[in-house]
Amino acid sequence: MLIIPAIDLKDGRCVRLQQGDMDTATVFSDNPAAMAKHWSSEGARRLHIVDLNGAVAGKPKNEKVIREMIKAVGDSLPIQLGGGIRDLDTIESYIDAGVAYVIIGTAAVKNPGFLHDACYAFPGHIIVGLDAKDGKVAVEGWSKMTGHDVVDLGKKFEDYGVEALVYTDIGRDGMLTGVNVEATLKLAQAIRIPIIASGGLSSVEDVQEVCKLVPEGIVGAIAGRALYEGKLDFKKAQAAADKAVAAA
Repeated sequence: MLIIPAIDLKDGRCVRLQQGDMDTATVFSDNPAAMAKHWSSEGARRLHIVDLNGAVAGKPKNEKVIREMIKAVGDSLPIQLGGGIRDLDTIESYIDAGVAYVIIGTAAVKNPGFLHDACYAFPGHIIVGLDAKDGKVAVEGWSKMTGHDVVDLGKKFEDYGVEALVYTDIGRDGMLTGVNVEATLKLAQAIRIPIIASGGLSSVEDVQEVCKLVPEGIVGAIAGRALYEGKLDFKKAQAAADKAVAAA
């Protein structure tokens, strides 16, 4: 199971938010390319990048910085990227630049036909991001709640041929309160595609709890604030994940 460091971009800088609120942004670095290189040198096997401005605007806003990050790590670190990706040209541009996986969130919910086309045009490269609170999906950088049930949408998108699904519990994100294991398990048991857990990972104990879900199809967990605040050591977290999976 992968422990995936997150780099959230706002105005060209690395930040962390609490529960997706742009007004709570804490700047962790003014050099995203150096931060990407740092996680590569730490032994990360994948990197999670979010264009926060893009998620709100509905179009890429930190593309220049993202391209610098891709260049900084080369082929050594696969990148999954989300935030403001709403058309096939944007997906093609990012994949051509070296992004391994493109995450479609709001557009997947609001325009399923686009997601279907994306999966057909770029097989193996499309991940859906489902962000939920109390089982209901949120869109547009979490600024709007929908009436969609996360499990129902997960089942629908599974048929489209998406590579994986990133599931974020908004209530836990950036709060260091642990992953919502119960909700993640419920979703994993309902669908067959791989799931990456997100939101709240804060300790090696949290990592071990998520690892218990590996047999249900959890393939990774995204870590953000805990890494940057020193509450979670990346190497220890990945080692704990590898050990737990090997023992399962």
